[in-house]
Amino acid sequence: MPSAFVYDKEGTKIDTLDLNEKLFGQKPNPDVIHQYVKTYLSNQRQGTVRRKSRSEVSGGGAKPWRQKGTGRARAGSNTSPIWVGGGRAFPPKMRDYRVNLPMKMKRLALVSALSSKAFENKIKVLDQISMEVPKTKTMAELIDRLGMGGSKIIFLFEGKDENLCKSGRNIKGLVFKRATLINPYDLLNSDFLVMTKKALENLEEVFAR
Repeated sequence: MPSAFVYDKEGTKIDTLDLNEKLFGQKPNPDVIHQYVKTYLSNQRQGTVRRKSRSEVSGGGAKPWRQKGTGRARAGSNTSPIWVGGGRAFPPKMRDYRVNLPMKMKRLALVSALSSKAFENKIKVLDQISMEVPKTKTMAELIDRLGMGGSKIIFLFEGKDENLCKSGRNIKGLVFKRATLINPYDLLNSDFLVMTKKALENLEEVFAR
């Protein structure tokens, strides 16, 4: 059964916790993870880029000059892509890049990402943590004691703790997120997964059914 060490707010190891087999003990499926990442990145695209073609720019109408006798190249319209101010050849158009992925595949990708973190021993659980006032130094010292200094960290929490989030928002590579909003891309894009016991309980309650 997969397990993770539990730490107090000072970064001292105090216990070992068994993780849910359904979430953290499954064989990772790299094909599903790859499909999820492609879908996720595609859905982040806005698709708002647009350029005008030669039929949309202002101008056109009369032929700029007669076909022969001027010594210049033939020209039929000043909206041609080779003219300054002309339309663009094969311009990009607004489009929707959104791709839908079945819910079961999303769930399998999440389980695969969580299980990978568990197999690599990259999961750390905090017994409880709270900040009376925002203090970046306190958060940075905790990260160093946990041996994660300079790493990319996804920190899962539950409830509303503005002081906790403000304490870590100036630390490079540290991202706070509600446990139930986690996705496989965030997990794959981080070196360590840190979460409170409450966040772990909510994670198992929602996704381990």
